Amino acid sequence: MSTAADPTTGTLIGIGVGPGDPEHLTLKALRALERADRVFVPVTEAAGEVGRAERVVAPHVDPAKVERLGFSMRDASLRQENWDRAGAAIAAIVRDGGTAAFCTLGDPNVYSTFTYMAHTVRDLVPGLRVETVPGITAMQDLASRSSIVLTEGNESLALLPLTAGEDALRSVLRTADTVVAYKGGRHMPRVREILAEEGRLDDAVYGELLGVEGQQVTGAGADAEQRGPYLSTVIVPARREGRGGKLRDETGRAI
Repeated sequence: MSTAADPTTGTLIGIGVGPGDPEHLTLKALRALERADRVFVPVTEAAGEVGRAERVVAPHVDPAKVERLGFSMRDASLRQENWDRAGAAIAAIVRDGGTAAFCTLGDPNVYSTFTYMAHTVRDLVPGLRVETVPGITAMQDLASRSSIVLTEGNESLALLPLTAGEDALRSVLRTADTVVAYKGGRHMPRVREILAEEGRLDDAVYGELLGVEGQQVTGAGADAEQRGPYLSTVIVPARREGRGGKLRDETGRAI
């Protein structure tokens, strides 16, 4: 993500820090953290808490550079207020030529709060330069931990949030080869029912708190009634037969 920039205006960098494992922080992310005048980290509740993104970057950043931004996950009515308050704090750094880093779990361009931060700060600071540093996503992390191949050959992959609803989930289960679903949380009992109805539960895997204390990686059907945290992931792998079976086009010819 980049914009036409005013040379007198600062830079906002969205840094993907991965799902939570500190070893997933990239070298490019480290350089961006060093470059930043202020490093903003999201927290979801009290201002004094240490969030997952902060735990990842804290060993690599001067504590004096770190500023926490509160984002309530319990009250959607506060969403706009949260964005405005956080955007104003970032704008105060970049307005006069400073560089601000906003750390986000996963990747800044995949279901990330950074998208809304960039939009907000652009409105406050015309000519702002916006950059992103990609991060390892939860689906990549869970695929690695569960030894699942996300795609091969000519397979398709669909990614959706479970907040999109049952119809959206059923649609991708019927049309995509591999399906990845985020934001399971309270929806997980019903998700398991849908996967079973569609004949996709047995091979599906579930992960939460990836790379941090309390991590769980299990078969998606291990506990039919278990709910999960908001940041949970389900992978429904493609059905495969033998090595290289998907290396063919629709006529059966090798590709």
